[in-house]
Amino acid sequence: MPTPIIVLIIIAAIVLLYAVATYNRLVDKRNKVANSWSQIDVQLKRRFDLIPNLLETVKGYAAHEKQTFADVTEARTKYLSAGSHQDAISADTALSKGLGRLFAVAEAYPELKANTNFLELQEELKNTENKISFARQFYNDVVMDYNNAVQMFPSSIIAGMFQFKTDEFIRVDEAEAAAPKIKF
Repeated sequence: MPTPIIVLIIIAAIVLLYAVATYNRLVDKRNKVANSWSQIDVQLKRRFDLIPNLLETVKGYAAHEKQTFADVTEARTKYLSAGSHQDAISADTALSKGLGRLFAVAEAYPELKANTNFLELQEELKNTENKISFARQFYNDVVMDYNNAVQMFPSSIIAGMFQFKTDEFIRVDEAEAAAPKIKF
């Protein structure tokens, strides 16, 4: 029969192995959350990089729409200086509204709607909007998986010991999150 000390050592080793495995799993999930946010960030930056070209194309046809151009430019600047995920999402929402107004302005200019450069930019923007939508969905899925690991017993014990905190989902009002409707 094993001595009590050997049994205690075996139990301690099992607990230690469980703690290490759980810690590593939590780190892996936290890193997946960070990576999935980076994917959103890449797509948002891609969209923001398209905007100066789009603005220049539209400006040639609708120079009197200065407030719309200013709103889009301001939202782009706010995104680039965002300090948190929620700040970035707020700036992105403001940009979506500004782009919606910009495309509404474009409706009034048939020559602009026929401009090849404008059409190419519009298509690039549409593709980027789709990628952003998928990246947001993936981010929320990864955050849910991570949050479950942080909150569920028994991994919540390890998460609490090492100060793993839950992450926030991207919550965007449906009306604000909708991609600008573009009609030609």
